[in-house]
Amino acid sequence: MEMLKVGLVGGGGSDSFFGRVHQRAACLDGTRQVTAGALRSRPDAALEAAKAWGIRGFPDYRALVDAVAKGDPALDYVVIATPNNAHFEPARACLDAGIPVLCEKPMTFTVDEAETLVERVKAGDVPFVLAHTYTGHPMMMLARELVRRGAVGEIRKIEAWYRQGWLATALERGNQKQAAWRTDPARTGISNCGGDIGTHAFVAATWVSGLAVKRVSARLNAFVTGRELDDDFNVMAEMDNGATALIHATQIALGYRNDHGFRIFGTRASLEWHQEAAEKLLVRRGVHDETYWLGANYEYFPESVASYLRVPAGHNEDFFEALANLHTTMERLVRKRRGEDVPPPYDHPGVEEGLAGMRFVRAAVTSARQEGAWTDL
Repeated sequence: MEMLKVGLVGGGGSDSFFGRVHQRAACLDGTRQVTAGALRSRPDAALEAAKAWGIRGFPDYRALVDAVAKGDPALDYVVIATPNNAHFEPARACLDAGIPVLCEKPMTFTVDEAETLVERVKAGDVPFVLAHTYTGHPMMMLARELVRRGAVGEIRKIEAWYRQGWLATALERGNQKQAAWRTDPARTGISNCGGDIGTHAFVAATWVSGLAVKRVSARLNAFVTGRELDDDFNVMAEMDNGATALIHATQIALGYRNDHGFRIFGTRASLEWHQEAAEKLLVRRGVHDETYWLGANYEYFPESVASYLRVPAGHNEDFFEALANLHTTMERLVRKRRGEDVPPPYDHPGVEEGLAGMRFVRAAVTSARQEGAWTDL
C-alpha cells in the first residue's frame, strides 16, 4: 500500500502544541507521513521551521496549495492547525483545489465562514474531517454505537463537560503564547472557553447522542480581571427530541487538567465516559452496571469500531491514538475515493458538525448577552 503524503498548515512554532501532535498521529500507523508544510505565519519562519522538521517548506498556504494543484508535491490531504482566525482561508483554498482537509476546531472564525465551507465541501465532494480529537477514542465511538443500536433507549437528559484550570490566572499577560491567542478576540473569535473546549462538550452531547440542539440559555463568565473573553461557559440546551442537555466548560477550575466527559440518560440505560480514564465506558442499567474495557481482543466491539483498534486489553490507547484514528478516517476516505479496498471510514465529525458547533457558540454568546434568554440556533 502506497504511503499517503500529508501537508500541514500552521503548528510549527516553538510554543505550538498541535503541529507536532498531528505529525506523530499521522505517522502512527506507518501508512501516512507529513512531507510538506507552511508551518508559520511569517514566510521566513515558515521555511526555517520546515527545514527543522525535515520536510519540504513553503512560505505560506497559498504557495503550498498552488504547488499541490500543479502536482509537485503530490499531497493526499492537508491538516490545518492554525489559530481560529486562520482556519477558513487555507481550508477554502484546499477545497477549491480539490484537496481533502483535516481541520482543527472550532472550524472557522464565524458562522458565515462555516456555511461557506459546507457549500464548498458539498460542491466539490471533497473529504473533510473536523479534528475533535476525543471522538477518535474507541470508547467514545462505542458509546455512539450503543446509542444508535438502541441500548440506551430514548434519551431524556445529557450532561457534557470539559474542566480545566490552566487559565485561572492571567497567563496571557506573560509569555504564554497559547493563552495569548486564545484570549484575544482578534484571533479566537467571540468566545474563548466556549470555542476552545465548550465545542468538545457540545460534540460529546450531540455526536454521541445523535441529537441536535434546538435552543440554548447560557451564562458566560470572564472571572480573570481584564480578560475580554469568557473563561467559564455554561449552557442549558433543549434538544430536538425534547431532552435537556447541560453543556458546560471552564478554564478556571484549579487542579483540573483535561476533565472531559459525558453522561447520557435514557429509558433503558445510562452511559458515562471520562476522557482522563478513556479506556473504559460505563453502562448503568438500574439493576446492575456494566464496564466495557478497551482492547482489540474483545468481541463486543462492532466492526465499525474494531477496525480502529491497535492493541489488546491492558495496553491503553490514548490521546495520540485518538487523533490518529481521525487521520485513519481521512486516509480511508482518500483511499476509498481512489477506488482502493479499505474498511469503511467511521462517521467522525465533519463540516456539518463544524457548522453546528459555530452556531452553538454564537447562540450561547447571544443568550449570555441577553441575561440567559432562550436563543435558537
